[in-house]
Amino acid sequence: MTHTILSDLNSRYTTKRYDPSKKVSPENMQIIYEAMRLSASSINSQPWKFIVIESEQAKQRMHDTFINKFQFNQPHIKSCSHVILFAYNPRYTREDYAKVVDKSILDKRVKLEDREQAFGGFAFVDINTNEKGNNAHWTKAQTYLALGNTLHTLARLGIDSTTMEGVDSEMIGKAFEKELKGYQCDVALAIGYHHIDEDYNVNLPKSRLSTEDVLQVL
Repeated sequence: MTHTILSDLNSRYTTKRYDPSKKVSPENMQIIYEAMRLSASSINSQPWKFIVIESEQAKQRMHDTFINKFQFNQPHIKSCSHVILFAYNPRYTREDYAKVVDKSILDKRVKLEDREQAFGGFAFVDINTNEKGNNAHWTKAQTYLALGNTLHTLARLGIDSTTMEGVDSEMIGKAFEKELKGYQCDVALAIGYHHIDEDYNVNLPKSRLSTEDVLQVL
Protein backbone atom coordinates (compact mmCIF):
# COMPACT_ATOMS: atom_id res chain seq x y z
CA MET A 1 0.00 0.00 0.00
CA THR A 2 1.31 3.46 -0.89
CA HIS A 3 0.12 6.85 0.30
CA THR A 4 1.81 10.12 1.20
CA ILE A 5 0.73 9.72 4.84
CA LEU A 6 2.28 6.27 4.99
CA SER A 7 5.42 7.57 3.33
CA ASP A 8 5.67 10.23 6.04
CA LEU A 9 5.31 7.68 8.81
CA ASN A 10 7.70 5.19 7.25
CA SER A 11 10.40 7.83 6.82
CA ARG A 12 10.07 9.18 10.35
CA TYR A 13 12.51 7.78 12.92
CA THR A 14 14.29 8.82 16.11
CA THR A 15 17.43 10.73 15.23
CA LYS A 16 20.48 9.83 17.31
CA ARG A 17 23.01 12.41 16.06
CA TYR A 18 22.40 15.87 14.60
CA ASP A 19 24.41 17.99 12.20
CA PRO A 20 24.92 21.30 14.06
CA SER A 21 25.62 23.14 10.81
CA LYS A 22 22.07 22.60 9.53
CA LYS A 23 19.17 24.70 10.81
CA VAL A 24 15.43 24.52 10.22
CA SER A 25 14.35 27.50 8.12
CA PRO A 26 12.20 30.27 9.65
CA GLU A 27 9.52 29.44 7.07
CA ASN A 28 9.33 25.81 8.20
CA MET A 29 9.37 26.85 11.86
CA GLN A 30 6.26 28.95 11.23
CA ILE A 31 4.52 25.89 9.76
CA ILE A 32 5.52 23.85 12.80
CA TYR A 33 4.25 26.53 15.19
CA GLU A 34 0.89 26.65 13.44
CA ALA A 35 0.61 22.86 13.38
CA MET A 36 1.20 22.74 17.14
CA ARG A 37 -1.41 25.44 17.70
CA LEU A 38 -3.95 23.55 15.60
CA SER A 39 -3.47 20.26 17.48
CA ALA A 40 -6.51 18.44 18.83
CA SER A 41 -7.34 18.22 22.53
CA SER A 42 -10.25 16.96 24.61
CA ILE A 43 -13.05 19.56 24.73
CA ASN A 44 -10.63 21.83 22.83
CA SER A 45 -9.03 22.51 26.21
CA GLN A 46 -5.56 23.33 24.84
CA PRO A 47 -3.96 23.03 28.30
CA TRP A 48 -0.45 23.41 26.93
CA LYS A 49 2.43 25.76 26.46
CA PHE A 50 5.19 25.29 23.87
CA ILE A 51 8.57 26.75 24.73
CA VAL A 52 10.87 26.91 21.70
CA ILE A 53 14.59 26.91 22.46
CA GLU A 54 16.56 28.42 19.60
CA SER A 55 19.28 30.79 20.86
CA GLU A 56 22.63 29.58 22.11
CA GLN A 57 21.86 31.11 25.50
CA ALA A 58 18.59 29.20 25.81
CA LYS A 59 20.27 26.00 24.61
CA GLN A 60 22.88 26.39 27.34
CA ARG A 61 20.13 26.70 29.95
CA MET A 62 18.53 23.50 28.63
CA HIS A 63 21.91 21.76 28.39
CA ASP A 64 22.54 22.48 32.06
CA THR A 65 19.30 20.75 33.14
CA PHE A 66 20.98 17.39 32.44
CA ILE A 67 23.46 17.78 35.29
CA ASN A 68 21.85 15.01 37.38
CA LYS A 69 20.47 12.47 34.90
CA PHE A 70 19.57 11.52 31.34
CA GLN A 71 22.94 12.69 30.02
CA PHE A 72 22.46 10.48 26.93
CA ASN A 73 20.07 13.12 25.60
CA GLN A 74 22.29 16.08 26.47
CA PRO A 75 24.31 16.11 23.20
CA HIS A 76 21.14 16.73 21.18
CA ILE A 77 20.55 20.09 22.83
CA LYS A 78 23.43 21.97 21.25
CA SER A 79 23.71 20.01 18.01
CA CYS A 80 20.06 20.10 16.91
CA SER A 81 18.42 23.14 15.35
CA HIS A 82 15.70 23.75 17.95
CA VAL A 83 14.34 22.13 21.11
CA ILE A 84 10.64 22.38 21.91
CA LEU A 85 9.39 21.93 25.46
CA PHE A 86 5.88 20.45 25.55
CA ALA A 87 4.47 21.69 28.84
CA TYR A 88 1.05 21.17 30.40
CA ASN A 89 -1.04 22.93 33.01
CA PRO A 90 -1.26 20.61 36.05
CA ARG A 91 -4.16 22.58 37.55
CA TYR A 92 -6.49 23.39 34.69
CA THR A 93 -9.45 25.45 35.94
CA ARG A 94 -12.76 26.82 34.77
CA GLU A 95 -11.02 30.17 34.30
CA ASP A 96 -8.59 28.50 31.91
CA TYR A 97 -11.45 26.98 29.96
CA ALA A 98 -13.21 30.34 29.87
CA LYS A 99 -10.42 31.59 27.59
CA VAL A 100 -11.25 28.76 25.18
CA VAL A 101 -14.98 29.50 25.31
CA ASP A 102 -14.48 33.23 24.79
CA LYS A 103 -12.15 32.63 21.84
CA SER A 104 -14.80 30.33 20.36
CA ILE A 105 -17.28 33.20 20.64
CA LEU A 106 -14.81 35.57 19.00
CA ASP A 107 -14.29 33.05 16.18
CA LYS A 108 -18.09 32.74 15.83
CA ARG A 109 -18.04 29.05 16.68
CA VAL A 110 -20.21 29.69 19.74
CA LYS A 111 -22.93 32.32 20.04
CA LEU A 112 -22.57 34.83 22.85
CA GLU A 113 -25.96 33.88 24.26
CA ASP A 114 -24.81 30.24 24.46
CA ARG A 115 -21.67 31.02 26.49
CA GLU A 116 -22.80 29.37 29.71
CA GLN A 117 -24.01 26.29 27.86
CA ALA A 118 -20.57 25.97 26.28
CA PHE A 119 -19.12 25.20 29.69
CA GLY A 120 -20.85 21.81 29.64
CA GLY A 121 -17.68 20.25 28.30
CA PHE A 122 -15.86 21.25 31.46
CA ALA A 123 -17.42 18.18 33.07
CA PHE A 124 -14.53 16.21 31.54
CA VAL A 125 -12.13 18.34 33.56
CA ASP A 126 -14.14 17.88 36.75
CA ILE A 127 -14.07 14.10 36.55
CA ASN A 128 -10.30 14.17 36.06
CA THR A 129 -9.54 16.61 38.88
CA ASN A 130 -8.72 15.41 42.38
CA GLU A 131 -9.69 17.01 45.66
CA LYS A 132 -6.54 19.13 45.59
CA GLY A 133 -7.36 20.60 42.18
CA ASN A 134 -4.75 18.58 40.31
CA ASN A 135 -5.60 17.19 36.87
CA ALA A 136 -2.08 16.76 35.53
CA HIS A 137 -2.64 13.21 34.26
CA TRP A 138 -5.42 14.51 31.99
CA THR A 139 -3.72 17.67 30.75
CA LYS A 140 -0.48 15.79 30.13
CA ALA A 141 -2.39 13.35 27.92
CA GLN A 142 -3.66 16.26 25.80
CA THR A 143 -0.12 17.53 25.35
CA TYR A 144 0.95 14.20 23.86
CA LEU A 145 -1.71 14.68 21.17
CA ALA A 146 0.11 17.86 20.18
CA LEU A 147 3.43 16.01 20.25
CA GLY A 148 2.14 13.32 17.87
CA ASN A 149 0.75 15.92 15.51
CA THR A 150 4.09 17.72 15.52
CA LEU A 151 5.99 14.53 14.74
CA HIS A 152 3.90 13.95 11.63
CA THR A 153 4.28 17.57 10.57
CA LEU A 154 8.05 17.28 10.87
CA ALA A 155 8.05 14.08 8.81
CA ARG A 156 6.07 15.79 6.06
CA LEU A 157 8.59 18.66 6.04
CA GLY A 158 11.55 16.26 5.93
CA ILE A 159 12.82 17.45 9.32
CA ASP A 160 14.36 14.97 11.74
CA SER A 161 13.38 14.72 15.39
CA THR A 162 14.05 13.06 18.71
CA THR A 163 11.34 12.75 21.35
CA MET A 164 12.96 13.04 24.78
CA GLU A 165 11.07 11.81 27.81
CA GLY A 166 14.53 11.47 29.31
CA VAL A 167 14.53 15.01 30.67
CA ASP A 168 14.71 16.31 34.23
CA SER A 169 11.31 17.93 34.79
CA GLU A 170 12.35 19.46 38.08
CA MET A 171 15.48 21.05 36.66
CA ILE A 172 13.59 22.31 33.60
CA GLY A 173 11.01 23.82 35.94
CA LYS A 174 13.74 25.76 37.70
CA ALA A 175 15.71 26.76 34.59
CA PHE A 176 12.63 27.95 32.70
CA GLU A 177 10.44 29.01 35.61
CA LYS A 178 9.79 32.44 34.15
CA GLU A 179 8.65 31.02 30.81
CA LEU A 180 6.68 28.03 32.12
CA LYS A 181 4.67 30.05 34.66
CA GLY A 182 3.55 27.00 36.62
CA TYR A 183 3.25 24.64 33.66
CA GLN A 184 5.19 21.38 33.77
CA CYS A 185 7.41 19.84 31.11
CA ASP A 186 7.95 16.05 31.09
CA VAL A 187 8.85 15.70 27.43
CA ALA A 188 10.92 17.71 24.97
CA LEU A 189 11.45 17.43 21.24
CA ALA A 190 14.77 18.01 19.47
CA ILE A 191 14.43 18.88 15.79
CA GLY A 192 16.92 19.45 12.99
CA TYR A 193 18.79 17.34 10.46
CA HIS A 194 20.68 14.13 11.14
CA HIS A 195 24.44 13.83 10.90
CA ILE A 196 25.14 11.92 7.72
CA ASP A 197 28.11 10.02 9.20
CA GLU A 198 27.25 9.69 12.89
CA ASP A 199 23.53 8.92 13.03
CA TYR A 200 23.50 5.12 13.25
CA ASN A 201 19.71 4.94 13.34
CA VAL A 202 18.96 6.56 9.99
CA ASN A 203 19.53 3.50 7.81
CA LEU A 204 18.13 0.82 10.10
CA PRO A 205 14.93 -0.82 8.83
CA LYS A 206 11.68 0.22 10.46
CA SER A 207 10.23 -2.33 12.86
CA ARG A 208 6.66 -2.43 14.10
CA LEU A 209 4.32 -5.18 15.27
CA SER A 210 2.15 -6.62 12.53
CA THR A 211 -1.32 -5.29 11.79
CA GLU A 212 -2.79 -8.57 13.08
CA ASP A 213 -1.08 -8.02 16.43
CA VAL A 214 -2.41 -4.52 17.05
CA LEU A 215 -5.63 -4.13 15.04
CA GLN A 216 -8.99 -5.82 15.30
CA VAL A 217 -11.92 -4.88 13.10
CA LEU A 218 -15.33 -5.81 14.49
